[in-house]
Amino acid sequence: MKKKGTVFFIPHGGGPLPILEDPGHAKMIKFLKNIKSKINKPSSIIIISAHWEENEVKITSGEKPSLIYDYYGFPEETYKISYPVPGNPELADKIKNLLNAKHINSKLDTERGFDHGVFIPLKIMYPEASIPCVQISLLNNLDPKKHIEIGKALTSLMNENVLILGSGMSFHNLKIFLSGSKNTKSDNVKNKEFDDWLIDVCTGDKLNNIEREKKMIDWTKAPSARFCHPREEHLIPLHVCYGVKCEKADLVFNDSIIDKKCSAFLWQN
Repeated sequence: MKKKGTVFFIPHGGGPLPILEDPGHAKMIKFLKNIKSKINKPSSIIIISAHWEENEVKITSGEKPSLIYDYYGFPEETYKISYPVPGNPELADKIKNLLNAKHINSKLDTERGFDHGVFIPLKIMYPEASIPCVQISLLNNLDPKKHIEIGKALTSLMNENVLILGSGMSFHNLKIFLSGSKNTKSDNVKNKEFDDWLIDVCTGDKLNNIEREKKMIDWTKAPSARFCHPREEHLIPLHVCYGVKCEKADLVFNDSIIDKKCSAFLWQN
């Protein structure tokens, strides 16, 4: 029986800290190591990371993309991390054609490498680095509706054994993460308010899919939305994932990362 595609939104943590086995990432690391036993092993991975934004959609199309160490102030070893995963120029071209067919301007980028939103989680999930990968940029307008439309344009890829991976964080307030022990009870309440709302929208039975999409588009109206995402680049990969399937997901992770509640969502046939 032919394998179908899988869609997955994951937290990728803080810079290279997961690779350094930071205790604040222990639950996330365990989750990413174990999740592959619950999903089809893909023949290719398409990843939308929070760390690449462009005026129009760009798609990595190099055969051997380099790594971009787009983090600062970490030990020297973290700038020597290796993840020699191959690219997939043929798949990149197919993605470009699917997007352009829906009047979403896109271009191939033969030079760009993979940022840490790609190689950090994939090094944990698939350390052998043998599954070809293509990265798709976000639009720098971070328009939730536009990103759902990007996902919808890729729906036909679900007929193939492809993993579409949204790599971000369901909570991403750097000021709060960096404040450490200064976190307050009020901060945790706000974190939980938004997390509960997001879980209800993405996985609950009370909404039909039209209502679900509207809630996703209007996410800033959610409780404590802007506290949890002062800027939404780490949330928007979720909108691409939702657009691919346009139906409720399964909640597969809901635990703490650096003392803040984060969630992961899976769509699998």
